[in-house]
Amino acid sequence: MTTDTRTSQASEEGRFTLQLEQREGYAINVAFDWQRAADLLMDEPPPLGETNGPNASRLLAAAVGNCLSASLLYCIGKEEPPERSLRTEVTCVMVRNEKKRLRIGRMEVRMILAPILIESKRFERCKTLFEDFCVVSASVRQGIPMVVSVLDEAGQLLYRSD
Repeated sequence: MTTDTRTSQASEEGRFTLQLEQREGYAINVAFDWQRAADLLMDEPPPLGETNGPNASRLLAAAVGNCLSASLLYCIGKEEPPERSLRTEVTCVMVRNEKKRLRIGRMEVRMILAPILIESKRFERCKTLFEDFCVVSASVRQGIPMVVSVLDEAGQLLYRSD
């Protein structure tokens, strides 16, 4: 018998605990601490796993992209950001360290904004501010170099962090 220890707590302050349980092979189920959040199956690529779900590197990239996207949308649109106004691409550059162990060498984030975001009166201020409020990228950046670019839909560079 297992007890559901999930909560509906919305605050990110303090701590949270996720439950991970190995299914078979390298497939691991992740149960989040929010009751409404669906479980997630993670897996490794061959030859270890069968890619039945994202691996940890891909989840890290998704977490960085999601956090930056949410931060920018919140800064510009507050509680009601316009729908389908932002696309974000995260590239992880994999490298080998001195011991030949595979590592994420750097991350490159490209955020493509629809005109409605660029034309917002808050955009000029937000484009240089939003990264400071992204918990994940600010934490990851302490160990992994990261460049964040904000572009319009035509590919024109509007902002780039170094």
